[in-house]
Amino acid sequence: MLGLMQQQPLLISSLLTHAARHHATAEVVSATNQGSVYHSTWAATERGARRLVRVLQSLGIQAQDRIGTLAWNDYRHLETYYAASGMQAICHTINPRLSPDDIAYIINHAGDTVLFVDPGFAPLIAGIAAKLDSVRAVVVMTDAATMPELDLPGSMRIHCYDDMMSTADDDYAWPSFDENTASALCYTSGTTGRPKGVLYSHRSTVLHAYAIALPDVLSLRATSRILPVVPMFHVNAWGIPYATALTGAALVLPGRHLDGASLARIFNQERVTMSCGVPTVWLGLLQHLRASGEKLATVTRIMTGGSAAPPLLIEAFRDEYGVAVEHGWGMTELSPVGTYNAPKPAQADLSGDAAVRHMLKQGRILAGIDMKIVDGEGKELPWDGTQFGDLMVRGPWVCSGYFGEAAGSACDAEGWFATGDVATIDPDGTMEITDRSKDVIKSGGEWISSITLENIAVSHPDVAEAAVVAATHPKWDERPLLLVVARPGHTVDPASVLQIYQGKVAKWWLPDAVLVVPELPHTATGKLLKTVLRSRYRDYYQIPTA
Repeated sequence: MLGLMQQQPLLISSLLTHAARHHATAEVVSATNQGSVYHSTWAATERGARRLVRVLQSLGIQAQDRIGTLAWNDYRHLETYYAASGMQAICHTINPRLSPDDIAYIINHAGDTVLFVDPGFAPLIAGIAAKLDSVRAVVVMTDAATMPELDLPGSMRIHCYDDMMSTADDDYAWPSFDENTASALCYTSGTTGRPKGVLYSHRSTVLHAYAIALPDVLSLRATSRILPVVPMFHVNAWGIPYATALTGAALVLPGRHLDGASLARIFNQERVTMSCGVPTVWLGLLQHLRASGEKLATVTRIMTGGSAAPPLLIEAFRDEYGVAVEHGWGMTELSPVGTYNAPKPAQADLSGDAAVRHMLKQGRILAGIDMKIVDGEGKELPWDGTQFGDLMVRGPWVCSGYFGEAAGSACDAEGWFATGDVATIDPDGTMEITDRSKDVIKSGGEWISSITLENIAVSHPDVAEAAVVAATHPKWDERPLLLVVARPGHTVDPASVLQIYQGKVAKWWLPDAVLVVPELPHTATGKLLKTVLRSRYRDYYQIPTA
C-alpha cells in the first residue's frame, strides 16, 4: 500500500519560487566587477532568472543542453544557476583556475553549447576558442559600457548579458518534470588525470540543501546573512546558493576580490553572520585583521573545508575575535558536503586544547547519507577513534558514475563510493581525515598521517605553509619528508621545527628531514599538489651507489 500524499517533484526552481514568494524582500547582495555593491532581493532574482530563460531560449538552448559558466560569485551567476536548471538545461560551472588545456577539454567533454563568462575571463576564452567544438555563443556577464574586445571564430556569436536581459520578458512559467533530471555539472580538479564530470540532479541538490541548512550544519534561518567565499564555480559554492533560497537567508556574494581586506570590508558593510571557505582564505583574513587592528562586527561562525585547518587558525579566531571556526568535509562527488563538526552533548562543554583537538576533526555524517571505514580487504573497521582505513560513503547526493560513464560505475556492488581519503571514526561518530590514500606514508609497515604532521609544522611561528610527502627509504620503505615555506620576513631553523613535534607524535613519526623551500605547488582549488612534490622528492633518502 502506498501513502496518500501528493506527488510534487523536488525541483531547484521550487527553492527559488519559495524564496521569492515567502522571503521576497530578503537581500541578495553582490560585489560587481566595477567595484560597487549591487543590492537585490530574492523576488528580483527569481524574476531575473525567468527573463534569463527567455534569453537562453533565444540562443536556441533546449532541455539538457549544457550551459558553461566561467564566473565569480555575483548576481548574474546566481541567475544563471537557476535559469539553466529551471528550464531543464544543465548549468556547467567551470573552474577558471584550471589550465587552459584542461578548460578546453572539459568544455568539449561536456558539450557546452553556450558559455557565460565574466569580462575578466575574455582573454582566457580568446586563447582557447579555436579548440572548442560545440560552443556557438559566448555571453559576457556585464553591461554594454564594459564589454571587452573578444576575437572569436566566425561560428561563435558574442552577446552582452545586460543588453539581452533588458529586452527579455519575465513571463516564463517554471515547468514540472522528473526530479531525477540532471541539473548541474562540475568537474574534479584532475590531479591524477583528466578532470571527471559529476552530474547532479534536481533531487540530489534539493536534498543536499535541506541537509546543510540543518541546525547541526550551517544552521540557516531567515535572519542569517551568509557569504560563500568558496567560489560558485567550485561544487556549486558548497550548495549555499540553494540552501539560502530554501531558508530565505540573505545571500552576500563577494565577487572576485577575496583578499583579507576586501573580505573584512564586505563582512562588516553587509553585516555577514557566517561565511564558508578554505583555510588559506581564513589565514589571509587573519593576517589582515592582525595587521590592521580591524574587527569583525557581526561574523560569529566560519565553516572551513577543502583541507585541514591548522590549530592556530581555530584558536586565533576564537580567542582574538570571538569567531567559531567549524570544520566540514566533502568532495565534488558528494554535492559536496558529507560531514560537519557540530558537538554532541559530550563535547558541548569542552574548552581549551580539548576543544581545539575536537574541532580539528571533520565531523559527523549529515542526515541522509552514511559512511564507513574499511581495511585493505574491504572489511569494515570499528569506530574507536584509533584505527584508520579507507573512507566510504553512500546516499542520495553521492555520485554513482561520472559524466559519460554508466550509472553505478563509480561505486561497489552495495553502492559505496570510495572517497580516496583515509580516516578514523570515534565512538561518537565523529570522523577525522588522517590522509588521502595516495598521500599516507607507510613506514616499516605502519601508517603515518601527513596531515597530522603538517598541522603541527604550521604551528611553528616561522612557518607559513607545510607539506609532508613520502620519500622512499632503503630500510623503512618510506619515511616522511617535511617541506616548509617561511613566513614573510622570517627564517626557518629546521631543528626548531622538529623540536615542536616532541610529545605530540610518536618518535618514529618524526620527519627524517626538514627542507625550506620558497613555495609549494597548489591545485586549481587551492589544495597542495602533492603529486608534483612526490615526484620531485621521492628519492631524497636514497643512498647513492658507486
